[in-house]
Amino acid sequence: MTDTGTTTGPGFAGRVVEWLRAGYPAGVPRQDYVALLGLLRRKCTEEEVRRIAGELARMAAAGETVTTADAERLIGDATLDQASAADVARVSSRLAAGGWPLADAPDR
Repeated sequence: MTDTGTTTGPGFAGRVVEWLRAGYPAGVPRQDYVALLGLLRRKCTEEEVRRIAGELARMAAAGETVTTADAERLIGDATLDQASAADVARVSSRLAAGGWPLADAPDR
């Protein structure tokens, strides 16, 4: 690979940039990296699943009916993207395991 003068770290973003460079050996114009990265979907981390499930459990404990739409909203806030069915199922499973099933739990 040729050096483009940018520094990437060992983290997720750095690995993605390296992947892009390997896949486009002639080079992707730097201004296009952001657009290409925007096409990648990401899933919630375990920490995000725990945090979201905790927030939904607090809502349920306060007497609110917690729905899939609530889970989707919090996942969307965390990922800055539309919630995937897999992430909703992960959050729903964690809630159910703690005794707080969603009112309209998605099928697994």
